[in-house]
Amino acid sequence: MMNRIEHKGSKWKFPFVEYVCDNKEEKLPLIIQLHGAGERGNGEDDLKLVDVWGFSNILNDVSVGCRIIMPQCPKDTFWVAKLESLIKFIEQIIKEYNVDENRIYLTGFSMGGYGTWYTAIARPDLFAAIAPVSGGGMAWNAEVLNMPVWAFHGSDDDVVSVLQSEEMVESMKKSGRNIKFSNLEGRGHNIGKEVFNEELLNWLLSNTKEIQEA
Repeated sequence: MMNRIEHKGSKWKFPFVEYVCDNKEEKLPLIIQLHGAGERGNGEDDLKLVDVWGFSNILNDVSVGCRIIMPQCPKDTFWVAKLESLIKFIEQIIKEYNVDENRIYLTGFSMGGYGTWYTAIARPDLFAAIAPVSGGGMAWNAEVLNMPVWAFHGSDDDVVSVLQSEEMVESMKKSGRNIKFSNLEGRGHNIGKEVFNEELLNWLLSNTKEIQEA
């Protein structure tokens, strides 16, 4: 079980929920998780919405040595539109916390899946691995993604077409990048509670920038 802490102060570019293990003395791996459009809010009474689809659903049952940060996007915008602020937020988290900078990861669902693709394309140097879920990106620029990627999409998604992920995956494969794709047959859009499981958590944490650069 990990400790859950809410951060709502003006110090931060986004309000966020933090999950962290008891051992805060060592440099911890960092996972940034981006929620979907339905979980946007004002960062006050509705901050708990960021827990709906992601790793929050398993963290009472697992014990992992890491810090997971779940920022909340304002209601009137979306992650891709806040890309510059999001990158500065991640940099602020890295500066303020005791982070293992070779083990920083990014994942997100739906609107957060788009945010994951776009943020990693903008700053591929930051991340050891990413896991976009039910989103899409800029396929023409996917060759910059030099980190391992595990993408997920439901084959029958009627909110974000599975073609959005397939185009990214195909572009990465053509560039010889490290990509694996889970196309969940017969599944629709809301696959978050299925995908954000212990297997994905352990896969993210198994990657380091040191190993992939060696």
